[in-house]
Amino acid sequence: MIKYIGKRLLMMIPVLLGVVLVVFSMMYFSPGRAADYMLGDMATEEDKLAFEEQNGLNRPFLVQYVDYVWDVLHGDLGTSYSNKRPVLDEILARFPNTLMLCFVSMVIATVVGVTLGIISATKQYTLWDNLARVGSIVGISMPSFWEGMMLILLFSVGLGWLPPSGFTSWKCWILPAVTISTVPCATIMRMTRSSMLEAIRQDYVRTARAKGQSERVVIWKHALRNALIPVMTVIGLNFGRLLGGIAICEAVFAVPGVGKLIVDAIPIKNTPLVQGGILFIAFAMSIINLITDVLYAYVDPRIRSQYVRRKAPKKMAAVEGGESK
Repeated sequence: MIKYIGKRLLMMIPVLLGVVLVVFSMMYFSPGRAADYMLGDMATEEDKLAFEEQNGLNRPFLVQYVDYVWDVLHGDLGTSYSNKRPVLDEILARFPNTLMLCFVSMVIATVVGVTLGIISATKQYTLWDNLARVGSIVGISMPSFWEGMMLILLFSVGLGWLPPSGFTSWKCWILPAVTISTVPCATIMRMTRSSMLEAIRQDYVRTARAKGQSERVVIWKHALRNALIPVMTVIGLNFGRLLGGIAICEAVFAVPGVGKLIVDAIPIKNTPLVQGGILFIAFAMSIINLITDVLYAYVDPRIRSQYVRRKAPKKMAAVEGGESK
């Protein structure tokens, strides 16, 4: 298991380097100069050239990329052009808000998605099953930014129940969390339904029913425990995706998170902030996916046995060699 984790950590290196290359290239070749946005229209050309000289923007593309990678390897994500603060400090100050919002959204998505998936599987081809499946299709297809704006119009502007933006009280969490949890909720529901349908047709479920156990015990103790193994992977993958896809919702609801920080930095071409934010999110997604794989291996005995049995053939070969002598 330790060797597996080490290999996964090594595989993260080329992934992160690829992320840096793509983002760096997009920001470098995008139209506009950072000096124009930072210094304003009243700045002279000499001031803009001095700004580019100070921040190394007048050097060739390859030189800037290599220098940036070298700084990243030493834990330096650069300095923001707008407020001259280290990019890492800016990200760490806002990342708890993003992480907490993703966590709350995944709790909502998991509870609602697993519950609807169980109901849909146990009541297959009924009205409840049809409603759950139609709802999952709508949830997956609905754009998050449009859903967020519709929720603001209904619950904030129309009914006045919830605040439309901000992050100052628990009420401010409701609309963003519901918006962000819609897509993963639909995905988890569909996976739970298919896994439960497969599980309840297995022999051990028939045996449990033949022993006279109640339907609740059969579903929750026998079928659900085995059906949740692939669902755990979907939950982990969706949690990682939320970190990368939460930017638009943070911008819609004015949540002071990493996503909004990146969205605000793109129009003014604050390159270090955009690169550092995306790189940090990519690193966090990779760590979450790694944790999900490790937990998956511990939960599923079949996968865990693969790591335990690797040394078994060598031992058996040694025993057989001794017996032949």
